[in-house]
Amino acid sequence: MMGEPMKISQGDVHLKGHAIECRINAEDPFDDFRPCPGRIEMYYAPGGKGTRVDSHVYAGYTIPPTYDSMIGKLITIGKDRREAMDKMSRSLSEYMITGVKTTIAFEQAILQDPNFRRGVYSTNFIEQLLGGPRRELLE
Repeated sequence: MMGEPMKISQGDVHLKGHAIECRINAEDPFDDFRPCPGRIEMYYAPGGKGTRVDSHVYAGYTIPPTYDSMIGKLITIGKDRREAMDKMSRSLSEYMITGVKTTIAFEQAILQDPNFRRGVYSTNFIEQLLGGPRRELLE
């Protein structure tokens, strides 16, 4: 309950592994992330150990123009950041959605970026990625 002491202390918390999440949206990264409503024609979600998909969509589902464009959340876990990113990259390559534009290729390009993989990026990272030499990976 609110205001009561916690039953564990910070010293009882042990970090184990790493997780990464990609929010899969029906959006166009090249048009200021404009929502792309429409009917999902084909939908195949990735799976496997350390991979989780939280989604409500299916083949035939229509993404409405008046609501959130999120298709789902894709989460991967690994023993460290590199393993979590490798699983995410594999999962994104297996995720198949047709009928609407999605952010999948954009998120894949982020995961392939050498600076992102090294943890070296700043607040203008996305702007640089969209305008830089890796843009062709997104199209």
